[in-house]
Amino acid sequence: MSSTGEAAWWWPLALEHEGRSGPQALQVLGRQVVLWRTAADEPALLADRCPHRGARLSMGRLAQGRLQCPYHGWQFDAGGACAEVPATPGFTPPASSAVECFPVQQAHGLLWCDLSGQAQNLPPDLGHLPARRLVYGPFDVATSAPRAVENFLDTSHFAFVHEGWLGDAAHPEVPPYEVTHTADGRPVIEHYRAWQPRASATATDGAWVDYRYEVLNPFAALLTKRGETGGPQDSYVIWACPVTSESCRLWFAQYTTDTATPDETLRDFQVAIFAQDQPVLESQQPKALPLSGGEAMGAADRLSAAYRRYLRAKGIAFGTC
Repeated sequence: MSSTGEAAWWWPLALEHEGRSGPQALQVLGRQVVLWRTAADEPALLADRCPHRGARLSMGRLAQGRLQCPYHGWQFDAGGACAEVPATPGFTPPASSAVECFPVQQAHGLLWCDLSGQAQNLPPDLGHLPARRLVYGPFDVATSAPRAVENFLDTSHFAFVHEGWLGDAAHPEVPPYEVTHTADGRPVIEHYRAWQPRASATATDGAWVDYRYEVLNPFAALLTKRGETGGPQDSYVIWACPVTSESCRLWFAQYTTDTATPDETLRDFQVAIFAQDQPVLESQQPKALPLSGGEAMGAADRLSAAYRRYLRAKGIAFGTC
């Protein structure tokens, strides 16, 4: 990974409470890692391979607040240092017996990791969004992370994939819209007007909805929508973790001014929406997102085209072609 591409970013890893039931095997950018918790309940992330005989550390257990290999019982601390070799009591393991460790931090209800040790781009500040936050997922999807984010940004699939919910097949028109950019080059649509038969979990009638899209980083985006006749404001974020070049793990966060609707009602609506998206996403070929041609574009695809240009500018190669 280069410093101008994937290495520059922190990646969503797991929900903020995960790792408490024992070592958890995960994969990010094709790397096998293990998430676990210290005795102080601090998250730790190591390469999922014991340096002794290559066993998966995620198959091990916690011992004395350290991660113990399932094969020969070698124990590792949160920094990856080997702290004990049971077969040789009193032996001080050398630095060469350490496991690679990765920084972890908590933000937006998730744990985030830096696989390069040089990431400069922190998870974005979302302090301006409504205080009520619900996080849905994870969803494991058999397509690349860029494909999933582009689907989230797509303005013309509602009438077909979400007919009767977010769109109406009798009105598939996409009104003209302008793509602008933030100072650091992220694509934005400030206003996008759409008719939706059921715009939210609490909607009982169709309504005109004003959308605002913003790419937050290469594998994350924000959508804010509000009915033109009032009602709650809802903001949705997609967080995409690139598992392999052709698979990803997603979380969706909803920030809403609706303080009355039960969590389960809001969650069920969003899960139903993504259940409509997922089979179409997984059918796309190639699974990697083409950045240099190979797919037709129309006027309604301005935001998709801008997103692809943004990925090229940031040097993102994982999950693209």
